[in-house]
Amino acid sequence: MPIDLKELSTVTLILFAIIDILGSVPVILDIKSKVGQVDAKYATGVSGGIMIVFLFLGKELLNLIGIDVASFSLAGSIVIFLIGLEMTLNRDIFKSGNSTPKSTSVVPIAFPMIAGAGTLTTLLSLRSEYHVQVIMIAILINLAFIYIVIRFIPKIEHLLGDTGINISRKIFGVILLSISIKLFSKNLAILFHF
Repeated sequence: MPIDLKELSTVTLILFAIIDILGSVPVILDIKSKVGQVDAKYATGVSGGIMIVFLFLGKELLNLIGIDVASFSLAGSIVIFLIGLEMTLNRDIFKSGNSTPKSTSVVPIAFPMIAGAGTLTTLLSLRSEYHVQVIMIAILINLAFIYIVIRFIPKIEHLLGDTGINISRKIFGVILLSISIKLFSKNLAILFHF
């Protein structure tokens, strides 16, 4: 089947906007400062795996454990809220005592930051509108970009400097809080039929 380039660019851009890896740079820098490094290959691989599994089995997996999409999104919004709070107030909520670069590459980087509730619910929506092959290629394009950003995080850190990192950390903390509140209220309304 020939790939429609217009569809591919649309799906790629939708996923790029939802994943927002550039907006996650201050969060990744913050995590890196706590654990020493972030495993780019591992974070990209795990988030890609989560996205692909969810693309094919998302609704079935949630139904199997008795969770609806709205509840799943609510849980993700709470984790995002806590990360935002931590960045804004400069307080440790997620203790890094036993964290390793691989474990922090999974939580919170691969999930819920990259392959979070927003990304996964978007994949379910895209599945009903576009061919699976188009969505798969769009996922792979986004994963390549995610890998490049995480891989070159030390250069980004050097470019921003300490002051730049602190400023961006506070700004993106507030943005994460706003996103989480929006996600929370939207899905709360769906759950309780407001």
